[in-house]
Amino acid sequence: MSITKSIAQNGLALVVQKILRVLDQILLIPFFLTQWGAEYYGEWLTLSIIPSILAFSDLGFGSAVSNGFTLAYARGDKQSAANLRRSGLVIITCSIVLGALLTVGVIAVGSVMGLFEKSLIDAYSAMLAVSFMMTSRLISFYNQLIEGFFRSVRKAAFGSLLGSGSHIMGLIAGFGVLMAGCGIVGYALSQLIVSVAFVIVYYIIGSMQIDLRGFHGRILKSDVRMITSKGIGYLMLPVWQTIYFQGGTFVVRIVLGAEAVAVFNTVRTVVRSVNQLYSMICGSFFPDMQVEYGIGNMNTVRRLFRVSVEISFVLALAGTFCLLLFGKHIYEWWTRSILSVPDDMWNIFIFSILVNAVWWTVSGINKVVNKPKYFAIVSTVCAVLSVALSYALSHIYGLVGVVIGAVAFDVAMTIVILPDSCHLLGMRVRDLFVHIPEDAAFLRDKLRRIMERRK
Repeated sequence: MSITKSIAQNGLALVVQKILRVLDQILLIPFFLTQWGAEYYGEWLTLSIIPSILAFSDLGFGSAVSNGFTLAYARGDKQSAANLRRSGLVIITCSIVLGALLTVGVIAVGSVMGLFEKSLIDAYSAMLAVSFMMTSRLISFYNQLIEGFFRSVRKAAFGSLLGSGSHIMGLIAGFGVLMAGCGIVGYALSQLIVSVAFVIVYYIIGSMQIDLRGFHGRILKSDVRMITSKGIGYLMLPVWQTIYFQGGTFVVRIVLGAEAVAVFNTVRTVVRSVNQLYSMICGSFFPDMQVEYGIGNMNTVRRLFRVSVEISFVLALAGTFCLLLFGKHIYEWWTRSILSVPDDMWNIFIFSILVNAVWWTVSGINKVVNKPKYFAIVSTVCAVLSVALSYALSHIYGLVGVVIGAVAFDVAMTIVILPDSCHLLGMRVRDLFVHIPEDAAFLRDKLRRIMERRK
């Protein structure tokens, strides 16, 4: 399969995935708001912070195994790939057990401290729902490794479509139990059942895509050290997301109240809907960039990197323009005008789209080359400073202050991560600009050939 065709298939699969995520927000959030009200929904979002921490994380090991497996399989080293698969399964299983113990500890500590009694949701339902949600996140730790099976044979699109099927089942199950009046416990349990069923089916189908016949995997100390070392770096990747997203939500809750949480998170959801556009570019290019990097085709990798950044920025510009013109009206329709948003907060959040598009796209290189540590450290430090700034400014400017702190994170990440990502590929930042005419001609040629084939 050609690289262009593979990227196109990845993009189409991600379009389906992103549409489902947008529908998730469009359909579920208004339903929650009308059924529960803004304050109760804000409490639910606050309670969801605990399992959301695990939603960002596979303890790092899944990503380390997946990227190591893909690079080994791409360069034809099937014995190493078989070893990594076996070592990965063992290490991920151990991380799930560790996560289960962490779950018990978190719930026990929260119960002793009386944290669940302070919520509008009754304590028993809160603890049970959190238990189900955290268990669901733990089971999904296997997904990263399985994604590597599909990516290594240029079938990332197929794997993504399977994931979209799981998302549909989660939506159907969630709506079903909520409409049946099962409440938050029933909703959380439905997601757990879908998660377990999907992992089983996903692993079976993923294993059928790769050819490791005749290669018996062994657990090697060198593989365990590599997975552990790089896993620590990947562990820090979800840490920054946890600090940034959940930390920002927590700041709003303790300073401004539950209703402000609903305002902040819904506006952030609308603004980050544009992120879904250029995330599709990242997801479309990343699998083939990693395979080409494993093979050693660096010129191809650099061109794919440049093109992905250029397309992402154009999409960000278009998204920013659309939100400036129509975003406020869409938001009011979406939330049924239940929530009121300050104009300054809205405009500052929209500005973040442009800088977010740059660093978000280039940051994927750390996974392509399987070198996550520098990015992990920088992103975590920036996230901590961002939340601290949001907390300080929230006492002065309210929600606008929280947003200023959030946008400061995107600006700082762009300044630091862009040159580092270019360096990992042996490029300079200026190379992203000087090759624009050449890259544009490359894209025109590819589009022309595609149109000629269709004729």
